[in-house]
Amino acid sequence: MRAILIGAVESTRIALRCLAAAPRWDLAAVFTLPLDLASRHSDFIDLAAETEKAGSRIVRVKNINSEAALAVIHDIAPDYIFVIGWSQICGEQFMASAKRGVVGYHPAPLPRLRGRAVIPWTILLDEPISASSLFLIDAGVDSGPLLAQRYFHLAPDETAATLYAKHMAKLEEMLPGVLDDIASGAPALSVQDERCATYAARRRPEDALIDWAQPASLIWRCVRACGDPYPGAWTSLGGDRITIEAAVPVPLGHHAAAMSGQVVERTGESFTVKCGDGQGLRVTQWRTAREAPLPNHAILGRDAAAA
Repeated sequence: MRAILIGAVESTRIALRCLAAAPRWDLAAVFTLPLDLASRHSDFIDLAAETEKAGSRIVRVKNINSEAALAVIHDIAPDYIFVIGWSQICGEQFMASAKRGVVGYHPAPLPRLRGRAVIPWTILLDEPISASSLFLIDAGVDSGPLLAQRYFHLAPDETAATLYAKHMAKLEEMLPGVLDDIASGAPALSVQDERCATYAARRRPEDALIDWAQPASLIWRCVRACGDPYPGAWTSLGGDRITIEAAVPVPLGHHAAAMSGQVVERTGESFTVKCGDGQGLRVTQWRTAREAPLPNHAILGRDAAAA
């Protein structure tokens, strides 16, 4: 089976390794982003070295649906295209360029949470269970028939980084078997139940601005959902943008006379902010950066560092 892989993140690297190791597959090329567009993915990985090691061609493209990209794909004439870790929608001509089909990967229990930013949304929605899904891409949004799924539980203190790692482990676990099934010519397919479909909207860095009027539990969830490998939940003091990397909710015993968003305790290793429900969020890891200018709605200046 002749294959092309398209992507630019850790899941792409896992797929590259699995395809390169599969005896019944020929990984002809890896399409990925130019280095000057690495910022398109906060978890971008340069795949050049591993592509060369696999003996495959690397093709750097800005738009996979461009005439130039489609011309290269046409010349390669792949049986299957694997789109794993790529944010652009697959156009009609692109879809038609694979002789047998286009395989996608989604870090959610399809048909639940189709769409974008599903790892943060999984935590923000307090989902107790998730799944990694491999499927055949069709004209819809993550709606094609399933090739495989692997379910797992989320921990109460799950972070974006730990959830991301769980998904990568499940992808690496199930992809070799799926490759064998596809190469056999008769992969098992499961049609998604449209009655169970839900959709996740795109998220941008500004969506992770902390609202200190919310309960501590919700702010903690935001911190866990938006952290590494994503830009992070943030607040500000004057012109300093403060990204909170790790925190934990704590009860406040003697700080009733404080406003939401006000720092009420400091130590050498942490600071605690009062939240909207009267509880505290103890921040144990953070980073700062000068932002000029920040929008007015971002200046919390009962301000997270005002006390």
